[in-house]
Amino acid sequence: MRSVITILLLATLPVLLSACDRQSEGAGQENAQDVAMQKDEKGAGSESGGTFTIDTSHAGEAAPDFTFEGPDGEDVTLADFRGKPLLVNLWATWCGPCVLEMPTLDQLAVDQNGKVQVVVISQDSQGREKVDPFFKERKFTALQPYVDAENQFGFHYGSGLLPTTVLYDAEGKEVARVMGALDWRGKQAAKLIAGAL
Repeated sequence: MRSVITILLLATLPVLLSACDRQSEGAGQENAQDVAMQKDEKGAGSESGGTFTIDTSHAGEAAPDFTFEGPDGEDVTLADFRGKPLLVNLWATWCGPCVLEMPTLDQLAVDQNGKVQVVVISQDSQGREKVDPFFKERKFTALQPYVDAENQFGFHYGSGLLPTTVLYDAEGKEVARVMGALDWRGKQAAKLIAGAL
């Protein structure tokens, strides 16, 4: 009986770890089953154990003009990044799938070498108090700590899940969004990036 339970837990682990419910910050509650069940025209898949949904229904929409905090503490907007494709990732330190996805985003930023800008925006309500120690410990090569403690982006995109990643073209028009964890070094990510170049 114990081995059956262990097998069931191991089989469901990838689904449980693929996205975090935004409303359960304290517990970091996973809510990936909702993402995994969205098998419609938006497209869904899994890669390297993560479950994600790709949504192109907002393609062509302009990037929001919210002000958020840059790595130096200054106010920035997404318009500050126009001129090159932009990948905006919403994440939080308490979100396990987000933390697992971060190194792949860092590697993407390194590999793209400025052709695609990768901006990771923390949705931690404690802001720098949580984000700065996280970045100091991880020592990312290319990622910089941006903060949206008021969760403006999360409410705007309305996915209800972290991580949520939105790809924009060089003019600031949305190409696609990904809800759930994606290996940004994989084939699916390469296809998405190619669509913005």
